[in-house]
Amino acid sequence: MSSPPPGAIAGLSAVTRWLVVTVAAIGFLFDTYELLMFPVIGAQALSELLKVAPDSDAVRLWSGRMLWIAALAGGVFGLLGGMLIDRLGRKTVMVGSILAYSLSPVAAAYSTELWQLILFRCTTFIGVCVELVAAVTWLAELFTDKRQREMVIGWTLACASLGGIFVTEVFNEIAAFMRLHPEGVSWLPVPPAAWRYTLLTGLIPGALILLLMPFVPESRVWKERKLAGTLKRPSFGELFSPGLRKTTIVTTLLSACGYAAAFGALQLTPLQMTPGLPVLDPIKKEHGPAVKAATGKVKAADEKLAKAESESDKKAASEEKSKAEKGLREAQKPITDEINATRGNIQRWQELGGLTGRILFAILLLYVASRVLIRLFLLPGVVLFPITYLVLYQGEYTIFAAAIFLCGLVTIAQFSYVSEYLPKVFPVHLRGTGSGFATNVGGRMLGTMAATLNTELLAPMLSGEGNPAKVAKAAAIIGAAVYAIALLLSFVLPTPKEETPPAPPAA
Repeated sequence: MSSPPPGAIAGLSAVTRWLVVTVAAIGFLFDTYELLMFPVIGAQALSELLKVAPDSDAVRLWSGRMLWIAALAGGVFGLLGGMLIDRLGRKTVMVGSILAYSLSPVAAAYSTELWQLILFRCTTFIGVCVELVAAVTWLAELFTDKRQREMVIGWTLACASLGGIFVTEVFNEIAAFMRLHPEGVSWLPVPPAAWRYTLLTGLIPGALILLLMPFVPESRVWKERKLAGTLKRPSFGELFSPGLRKTTIVTTLLSACGYAAAFGALQLTPLQMTPGLPVLDPIKKEHGPAVKAATGKVKAADEKLAKAESESDKKAASEEKSKAEKGLREAQKPITDEINATRGNIQRWQELGGLTGRILFAILLLYVASRVLIRLFLLPGVVLFPITYLVLYQGEYTIFAAAIFLCGLVTIAQFSYVSEYLPKVFPVHLRGTGSGFATNVGGRMLGTMAATLNTELLAPMLSGEGNPAKVAKAAAIIGAAVYAIALLLSFVLPTPKEETPPAPPAA
């Protein structure tokens, strides 16, 4: 009997194999789509819910807090999800996680208070965290041939960066529509706002992927061992057994470094640093006096309302305040619109860099040894981050955008590396648990703390004109530090068993 072609899934047709790849590619694309919604809509959403300016201290603080709170929730539940992947099956858990991250943004679009946005952002993050580990584990077990598996995982992960580009373009188009039609769309049951409409698009991936899931198989190796009763029960304690302790610790720390660079620098670039770019100075200068005058009227109305005693005086003062706040929003609109457009453009450059990094990783994966490959991305990052955020941030916009492209390239390539590497170094019954631990404890719980470290600890301690410049300086420090640590860790990464050369024959 002829053997199946390399990497084939025994007993399945070529159509089914391509369907598996399609499902994985769409899943990874929308993982990133959902994950990177907040950097493009966050400032606008927080500004509206907190009733403050987009570049205020409150928005700066809550931007960092929300990045970390959501990631922390994703990390905790993603860790449990990793164990469920090993207990319940790769495909079953994928379906549940996709439902979670598809429905949560829709619920977030109806937020009227900050806690609601935080809650549904957390449930979105939980779904993404679990789905990523489940999908990579699923692919690693469906494609058993090393070269075929590397190609499939490498190229489907490359689709993840398309999600970042996709959500950026969707937001840009919605924001452009709202500038022309501020009244919004009458048949959409949410208040008219670009950030709310963008959140509603989160329902798309669930509809697409869930339609395809019945036609793809469960992991054969997991299913056979489960049915035969030979599948060991997953255990967190086993991750720290003598044979796996080093692997668990090093991969967890490496994952933490990648997420620290992303959350402590890259994701804060459109969210927090964009309003401080010199390219926006002309429009601020043009409309600044009107904003200042409108702000003064709001303050005067606040004082009048505070002094009002009778109900009629309070009502009149309240109406005056509402009118003053409307005037302030109108005065801020030209500046806000330009900031949003620039924010979308910076996000576009970042995501194009990430896409390039994923593609470059997929190509180099076939030709470069594992530990050498990761260093090709870590070495440039040690120098690139401090130069970008300390020097280029206050310079020519085009050069800064190009530097952000490169920062996105080296950082997102790290994510592809870790995702592809993890299933190779943990046994079958621990692949979900081990990958979940490294990604969620290291990346989501520890690494994402860099967002709060930046906005609440480092940035306030640094000098600079305005919050955006301080956040940029903190990003330079964080980026350089975590890249240097990751580079050192690359020298102690365990070599996957399948890449270990066989021992020489006995003499």
